[in-house]
Amino acid sequence: MDEEDEEGGNMAVLGRHAVVIGGSMSGLMAARVLTDHFSTVTVLDRDSLPDGPCSRRGVPHAEHGHALLLGGKRKLEELFPGIGAELLSGGAVPFDPGLDLLMHQMGAMRQRFRSGDQGLSLTRALLEDTVRTRVAALPTVEIRDRTAVCGLTGTSGRVTGVELEGGGTLSADFVVNASGRGGAGADNWLRTLGYPAPETDVVKVDVGYTTRLFHRRPGERLVGEGLLHLMAGANGDKRAAAVFAVEGDRWMVTLGGWHRAHAPTDPAGFSEFAAGLPSQAVRDIVHRARPIDDGEAKKFTFPAARRRRFERLRVLPSGFVAVGDALCSFNPLYGQGMTVAALEAVALGRALGLAGGTSSAMARSYYSSAAGIIDAPWQMAVGGDFSHPQTTGPKPRGTKLLNWYTGRVLLASHVSVPVNRVLMDVQQLLAPPTAVLRPTTAVRTLFAARRSPALGTAHPRRKATLHV
Repeated sequence: MDEEDEEGGNMAVLGRHAVVIGGSMSGLMAARVLTDHFSTVTVLDRDSLPDGPCSRRGVPHAEHGHALLLGGKRKLEELFPGIGAELLSGGAVPFDPGLDLLMHQMGAMRQRFRSGDQGLSLTRALLEDTVRTRVAALPTVEIRDRTAVCGLTGTSGRVTGVELEGGGTLSADFVVNASGRGGAGADNWLRTLGYPAPETDVVKVDVGYTTRLFHRRPGERLVGEGLLHLMAGANGDKRAAAVFAVEGDRWMVTLGGWHRAHAPTDPAGFSEFAAGLPSQAVRDIVHRARPIDDGEAKKFTFPAARRRRFERLRVLPSGFVAVGDALCSFNPLYGQGMTVAALEAVALGRALGLAGGTSSAMARSYYSSAAGIIDAPWQMAVGGDFSHPQTTGPKPRGTKLLNWYTGRVLLASHVSVPVNRVLMDVQQLLAPPTAVLRPTTAVRTLFAARRSPALGTAHPRRKATLHV
């Protein structure tokens, strides 16, 4: 049986039924891709899903700052045409990532410039609700909440469905595990069917952060004329901060850091933590903006980043793959998770189409592609984590040299717009990390880094100007 895709070609239907375990962002994007290949798709989530843009228990970090990188925004538009305009109509705040996103790293602000791109600043609740509504509207998709999966069913060589908590099974031609950071529990399900569990890289970072919402006046901008601000400490400072303008005329302020450099939840402690940061934009907004809630702020902790190495397994079952945090759970301070999940969803659709089925060879092809997607952001994030000596775990090869050079790039970004433009493209997952190693950028980096005001030896600079 064939159905016609939007470009007018024929797309083979690979099976009658696919099941997605988990209805968060990675599961919803995977479900959208599966509609191109299966007659029906069922999304199962143990939570009671909200009716509207509200946080929920199954996404414990939903009430904190989230970033949808430009690479993820573009893939989301591919999966759901017009969703950017829909998010804007829901209140998402548009911004130019070169101009409106103020980056304080390595002890100074990076140069601003007009990038010509448009990002969206919004809460996780608005984004997830909008995507869930789009997926639920697809005629071949059913989303079932309050339905927990406790195992897999299978025969020799193939996963054939899922076992439901409370009894019963649901058969499927294909099962996608998108159950989030707890997805490692599926390892026991695979062992029960006779399959080995993947190796897991665990990098202990002991991250924790606290978020408060503040009222934002119409048209209000941060000190420095930004709509968003990210700060990471330098020279051993383990603190970090983020300020986002989000829907509903609000500022979302998230404070915390690595290795127990966590912000208090009480209002006085939160304000004191902000007052001690080297970022004027953070200090100012916390000092002068009116809190939306005078009570305890929300806190989230993240002990370790985990990468499950399915691509290294010699034996894989047919009819099963993992996506999103069930495959790789990044340190959330880098804001990479949702974008990587979007890229994985597209890679899964491509692997299914090329293989023409759900064989173990298809799974191997997908995991190979997913590993390539994960490698760069994992190297960037883990490399940053290992700048703190308290971080433990498998250190990627070349981390020390890469961190040294990344430090030079960040110093150069304080004074060089061309270097900052390349760096932004890499961090937004629009360009590979090797972009900063290209000869022109490398030469600019090594010369410009010497002039960074963070070094304390640069000549006094004129008032910062906007570069176009």
